[in-house]
Amino acid sequence: MNEDRYILYIEDERAMFELVRQALKLSGYKVKPATTGKQGLAMLKKHKPDLLLLDLMMPGINGWDIYRKIKSNKQLADIPVIALSARPPDNDGYIIEDLPPVDGYLTKPFEMDELIVSVKKLL
Repeated sequence: MNEDRYILYIEDERAMFELVRQALKLSGYKVKPATTGKQGLAMLKKHKPDLLLLDLMMPGINGWDIYRKIKSNKQLADIPVIALSARPPDNDGYIIEDLPPVDGYLTKPFEMDELIVSVKKLL
């Protein structure tokens, strides 16, 4: 069942998190927030999520830094990641040379149906 799936969403904008959480909750998913990159990394190590929603543009530790740390950690590398950004993929380096591509990429603002389809596909 969907509610057994744990989704971590690292997002510094609380309003954005709430919109996504509500949409996924209606589809039966449980979403936990991390409001900073540092908090998100700590949560990843404490309880491995089934899916990570990752804002790329954050102060401090940004989304690409987090992604790099995940993919270089054998215990976390298999977590599917959907990147969320206000920038189109071409401007964000969708494929960074030394990293595998993210499993999904949505440009803000996006349709919640589009997010739910991406989540279902990966879970």
